Amino acid sequence: MHTLLALFIGLFRPFIGQAAGSDGNPLTPFLFMAAIFAVFYFLLIRPQKKKETDRKKMISELKKGDNIVTVGGLYGKVVSVDDTSVLAQVDEGTKVRIDKTAISALRN
Repeated sequence: MHTLLALFIGLFRPFIGQAAGSDGNPLTPFLFMAAIFAVFYFLLIRPQKKKETDRKKMISELKKGDNIVTVGGLYGKVVSVDDTSVLAQVDEGTKVRIDKTAISALRN
């Protein structure tokens, strides 16, 4: 957290002590916007992409016998896997077909 604060202080340093009417470096606003974009990328966009990649990998590796949890909170055991859906047993004698996009996690 301390290093993040030091980064922001370093970004605002060109603005500190600059007179209102003086001519500053014309690239300063662009550098500031690039720095903000970099912070957003590393704090928001990159982790979200990694999470989605991991989820797609988990869904592609589903196999018979895996225990799954759906987005709606339904727990089940995979009986068979198709291209776009999974047949899961949720209780004795009760099987449901679930779209792969509705699977949120594997459970042990």
